[in-house]
Amino acid sequence: MNSSKIRVAIAGAAGKMGREAVTTFTGNDQFEVVGLLVRENGQADALLLSAGCPIFTNSDQLLTEVHPDIWIDFTDAESVQRHVDACITFGVRPVIGATGYGEDDLKRWDEACRTQEIGAIAAPNFALGALLMIRFAKEAARLFDSVEIIELHHDGKKDAPSGTAKRTAAAIMQERVEAAAELGSRQQLASFATGQAHEEDGARGYQLSGVPIHSIRLPGLVAHQEVIFGGSGETLTIRHDSVSRTSFMQGLQIACQRVMEIKGLVYGLENLLW
Repeated sequence: MNSSKIRVAIAGAAGKMGREAVTTFTGNDQFEVVGLLVRENGQADALLLSAGCPIFTNSDQLLTEVHPDIWIDFTDAESVQRHVDACITFGVRPVIGATGYGEDDLKRWDEACRTQEIGAIAAPNFALGALLMIRFAKEAARLFDSVEIIELHHDGKKDAPSGTAKRTAAAIMQERVEAAAELGSRQQLASFATGQAHEEDGARGYQLSGVPIHSIRLPGLVAHQEVIFGGSGETLTIRHDSVSRTSFMQGLQIACQRVMEIKGLVYGLENLLW
């Protein structure tokens, strides 16, 4: 064991994202994979065994016996809250790629991390291109009043809309609120807050911050999103495609490096990039 390396545990290691993370982190000299969490013992196949570390089915046992520096969580909505609560109690820094948490969870984790003087990162998306998509959408939101989001994912994705789509809509709203405040225009702020007038039915998508979000789930897809702005005589489409789960790994590694340097929880990897 090399104590100079960042010690990483991966929860949800038998899933598609977890397996990609196992391959990535076992091949990176900066990190040492010291524990894997799976749901059942039978999931410990050749790839997971090749990591050369203990494999657990109990999260508390992993934390007690291994005590990693970082806990990467790619589990599910049923497990992530319990895992992150336990990690922070043990003084382990969580990097959260799972969904199923809310604003109250983020606030609780931030306070607990500050008490423990450790960092945490929760990221709806680790792909650098997706983060740039959100950034470009924020820029466009100051100039276009009308916008809709189409997000497309594989048919195994359980949540809809995706965390990335929700994050994009929230970022657009935040940018518009800030723009309206700068202009001192209450009328503009009210317009942005309510969005365009649509019939409140399923055909118009899930409404978040006045932005309709349309979700598609099909086999053959990985993770894709279009942010479409409409103006007088023109449209602007900002699109990102993850065609392989390797697209998330560079951002995940950056998150694991940066979480060692911060105190408290950061929501959205983009807040550590620019």
